[in-house]
Amino acid sequence: MPAESAQSPKFSLGDRVIHAGKPEWGSGAISAASTTTHEGKPCQRLTIRFDRAGLKTISTAFADIQLASAVNQAIKPMIEEHHAPLPISSAGHREILEIMTKIPESARDPFATAAQRLEATLSLYRFTGTGGSLIDWAAAQCGLADPMERFNRHELEDFYRLFQMNLRSHLSKVVKDANTVPANELVRIRDSAPPAAQQALQNLHRRR
Repeated sequence: MPAESAQSPKFSLGDRVIHAGKPEWGSGAISAASTTTHEGKPCQRLTIRFDRAGLKTISTAFADIQLASAVNQAIKPMIEEHHAPLPISSAGHREILEIMTKIPESARDPFATAAQRLEATLSLYRFTGTGGSLIDWAAAQCGLADPMERFNRHELEDFYRLFQMNLRSHLSKVVKDANTVPANELVRIRDSAPPAAQQALQNLHRRR
């Protein structure tokens, strides 16, 4: 289904934007933009140089691209967190292990609502432990534009496995905390979560 933002072309050269589905990429500047259509609806083909992910060519028919100045408040904390400086270059082994395997603050924030913590937690399931997604995850965790300059792939895979264990435990906690969230809100959060997150919720329910 085309994203809502894809229904009318609105981006121009030089605009600073974010990919709502990939906040770990950071913001990016549009270096090329052309108007096209998808299934009869207007959209744009954009070339964007992201701060963290480099040059990407994206269609707004499939990607939720937003102006950085008007970023959704649910996404903004993740963008800011992914840009937060971390002492990874000078950290010892124990500190590195903590940085690479902890659950991000956006999913643990005690000042956020239970629904917000649940939604942020489920969004972490958009990552996988293979290919470019592993690198995206590592960049989000450590704050480095290219984690492969600091770690080898085997190290990142080990960190990711530990992170997944922490994520499963954390999900169980936030699901319990969300027992006061209205049912219709829970359904919306579940239905908008990545497929892996929906599967994790099903597994959690079966274990209970």
